[in-house]
Amino acid sequence: MAKKIRVLIIDDSASVRQTLTHVLEQDPDIEIMAVASDPFMAARKLQEEIPDVITLDVEMPRMDGITFLRKLMAQRPIPVVMCSSLTEAGSETLIQALEAGAVDVILKSKIGAADSLADDAMRIREVVKSASHARLSNVRRAAGTIRSASAEGPAKKLTADVMLPPPTGRAMAKTTEMVVCVGASTGGTEALREFLEELPANAPGMVIVQHMPEKFTAAFAKRLNGLCEVEVKEAVDGDPVLRGHVLIAPGDKHMLLERQGARYYVSVKTGPMVSRHRPSVDVLFRSAARSAGSNAMGIIMTGMGDDGARGMLEMHEAGAYTVAQDEASSVVFGMPKEAIAKGGVDRILPLDQIAREVLMTQQKF
Repeated sequence: MAKKIRVLIIDDSASVRQTLTHVLEQDPDIEIMAVASDPFMAARKLQEEIPDVITLDVEMPRMDGITFLRKLMAQRPIPVVMCSSLTEAGSETLIQALEAGAVDVILKSKIGAADSLADDAMRIREVVKSASHARLSNVRRAAGTIRSASAEGPAKKLTADVMLPPPTGRAMAKTTEMVVCVGASTGGTEALREFLEELPANAPGMVIVQHMPEKFTAAFAKRLNGLCEVEVKEAVDGDPVLRGHVLIAPGDKHMLLERQGARYYVSVKTGPMVSRHRPSVDVLFRSAARSAGSNAMGIIMTGMGDDGARGMLEMHEAGAYTVAQDEASSVVFGMPKEAIAKGGVDRILPLDQIAREVLMTQQKF
């Protein structure tokens, strides 16, 4: 019998503790080891037993969640999923949580609003399961993705067909500019930071899907822009894809690559979740296969699940050069593993070699 994932819930709201317990225990692979109303009580619990995953509230009495997280990561690293509200201030706080070592985030409309957790029970369980697989040796200053606890609830797993037709197979005219398409999920915030920091100011134009909800992508892009030589921003519908610029798909919207003549730009659209995500890597990669073909390079990074695997195969079949992050450097090897299994990956590389591969590929254009 497989070992269950043991979870410690830390939240000052009794209703949230109760709802999270109920939601997580619906999965036969998860059990609640203990609950705590603040970090001091949690510390006592940790002296008795070590969980596989901790869910941690941000705002709590006596000690806030970020302070506790930093102390925990310095003394006894355990996969931590932060639990907080979807607010402008909250987005900045949770970027700090990712920098401190949180693996993932569960969002709720209000601190203590238990109903917002129950609405998205399936994805909350998936977040906890994903966190249990995280390689903490790869969680450096930050590692994570932020997932929204939306009111839509568990949805049927749709493909990119709901957003755009499959590639036609017609050869795309060769251009002198390469466009790079990147997809990431759990562990992706840190992986993208390391990758983008290695790129020079004249790097090829780039479009990125990192699984995040609305508001958080803007804060994430702003953080990266202050660290990198390339310019990083949250994408707006119609933005051109330019050399030295990186566009990050806005949370809760799909981003597609479009082409007009030799010019590339992005289309930002609403639509159903694809591969249970919005934005979806599969949608971006399929649009690249259709609009860029062999002028594109596809990169799939750390993350749980299979979003991007089908789209990467379509890019590969359209003539694009495709790269997957290797298992050793991934926080979670789910998405790269699925893309490799489908046969859509040309090369598997450690994270610290991917930027160099982009620049070497650019020289061929």
